[in-house]
Amino acid sequence: MPLPRALAMAREAGLDLVEVDPSGNPPVCRILDYGKWKYQQEKKEREARKHHKGGELHEVRLRPNIGQHDLEFKVRIMARLLEGGDKVRAAVRFRRGREMDHPERGHEVLRKVREALEGIGVVEREPVMEGQFLSMILAPRKGGPAKAAVASSKNEVEKSLAKAEEV
Repeated sequence: MPLPRALAMAREAGLDLVEVDPSGNPPVCRILDYGKWKYQQEKKEREARKHHKGGELHEVRLRPNIGQHDLEFKVRIMARLLEGGDKVRAAVRFRRGREMDHPERGHEVLRKVREALEGIGVVEREPVMEGQFLSMILAPRKGGPAKAAVASSKNEVEKSLAKAEEV
């Protein structure tokens, strides 16, 4: 159909002439309400993002000689991210050469994190040394935590950190 005729038909109907597929030969156009069409396209994209698997990967940085309260704070952040369905990379950064001589301290910090988040997340990748970072990746548990588990997770995190500190 010629372009002027299509534009005239769209004007008569009080709608817009929208080019749907410009790569086609000839290009595909439709007569429709552009605002409504654009809204439906955005709605489809939002729905697709909502059903996207995996979640985002967030990094939480720790130090090998991190204090107890600081560790609890970081673990609460990781718990919130895992409950939201995102993956978390817990990375212990060794800055000084002296710290690099004691990687067991980093392993100890990551062990405490693992024990604290045991009910919320599962270790996807064991601790690995990457340059000056010792990192492990945690993923949310399959099926997600139950409502009661989410409510009590803060208390569990603090209790499990206290237990890990005693050991």
